[in-house]
Amino acid sequence: MQPPVPDDAEGEAGAGIVASAAGTAPAANDAATGEAEAADAAGTAAGEPVATPEAQAAATAEAAAVTAEVSALARLYGEPLLKLPTDLYIPPDALEIFLDAFEGPLDLLLYLIRKQNFNILDIPMAQLTLQYLKYVDQIRLSNLELAAEYLLMAAMLIEIKSRMLLPQRQADLDVEADDPRAELVRRLLEYEQIKLAAYDLNAIPQVDRDFVRTQIFIEQSLVPVWPDVVASDLQQAWLDVMKRAKLTQHHKISREELSVREHMTSILRRLQSTRFVEFADLFDVGGGVPVVVVNFVALLELAKETLIEITQAEPFAPIYVRLAYSPA
Repeated sequence: MQPPVPDDAEGEAGAGIVASAAGTAPAANDAATGEAEAADAAGTAAGEPVATPEAQAAATAEAAAVTAEVSALARLYGEPLLKLPTDLYIPPDALEIFLDAFEGPLDLLLYLIRKQNFNILDIPMAQLTLQYLKYVDQIRLSNLELAAEYLLMAAMLIEIKSRMLLPQRQADLDVEADDPRAELVRRLLEYEQIKLAAYDLNAIPQVDRDFVRTQIFIEQSLVPVWPDVVASDLQQAWLDVMKRAKLTQHHKISREELSVREHMTSILRRLQSTRFVEFADLFDVGGGVPVVVVNFVALLELAKETLIEITQAEPFAPIYVRLAYSPA
């Protein structure tokens, strides 16, 4: 637990208030008792009936309950707890209450400067160091590890205060010396800027702190909406697909091996069964141009080797082909 910053005036006032309250409580109890006795005496003198023993016992029990309620340490399951159990173990640092909590030495210094309305650019080191050391002395009694962080800053403050008290030499007076407080002022200004930025960030609404997210499940049925399509649209789409297919279609040209000797043999075999064959009937037009060309070359080779005879009776008359020899 970090104690609050010491303040002599506030401490004396608090002590006075506590003493006054302590002195007032017995006086109030005595006055209340006196008033009750006077009321009883007045009632008796006036001839009013005196309270019965049962009523007095009930009043005594009620007064005891009020006294127990006031002096109770806490309430457990609705009943006042007047004293701590003997077998109750409370671990150290089980409950920490931060009254004037500081996040570090710079935070404490900034608090002292703002509280005393000091000029942060012209800090009175004597007063600031004195108040800081009082706070360090208090936290050393409760938390030695936490005090170690503040002792380093205390040493720095004492060093700055000592350097400001030392007399300066004549050579140093001619040259403007650096202020020993400059580094401390710079760190305080930077810390103040970071702290203000942290406040701004903390003001932004946060989930699970300022609001809680909830999930709501909504049952809804999705009705499919089909587009309005006519037959002409489908036809145009099909034509576009076919056009793209033709553009990307690959053609493979295969080469057919044609033999002149085979065509020569085929022509001779055909001429053996028929005496005369018309020239145009020897060509298979359905086989394509290459077949016709090879077939014509085969006829020329047969005529060259005098295996066939090509005859024509008159100009522009049909041309006939026959064997130049008699088959056996």
